[in-house]
Amino acid sequence: MAAKDDNKIRNVGPKSAAWLRQVGVRTQEDLVRLGPVEAFMKVKRAGFRPSLNLLYALAGAIEDCHWADLPNEHKTSLVLAAESAEAANPIKTRWQKQVERSERGSTKEVAAEPALDSEPPAAGFLDDPNAGHESSHEE
Repeated sequence: MAAKDDNKIRNVGPKSAAWLRQVGVRTQEDLVRLGPVEAFMKVKRAGFRPSLNLLYALAGAIEDCHWADLPNEHKTSLVLAAESAEAANPIKTRWQKQVERSERGSTKEVAAEPALDSEPPAAGFLDDPNAGHESSHEE
């Protein structure tokens, strides 16, 4: 029989445990130090998509009970605390971050464009398809 893993956090399965490890929550002590809401928010901010069951599981792990045994009032307070934490520091998706980077880049490009009332640049040799070719038949 395998020895019990002392670092295993109660209520947390392998996928959630991997998420938690990636954000620095490796032990029960780490979880207690952060609290369930902050640990849950770290997972969300890392780009993972945990369900509220993870939030409840983390709270249950701290209280040494199964997450389903948490009173509904406690679950509601956990959800409100997570929503408050997200409202205070909104989580942006990769798409939202990319849009912001593109918008910042386009404002720099707009500033570098010439004004509309200035003269157009002189035509280059690539602008005229007949440039550099003398006409062989004149009229």
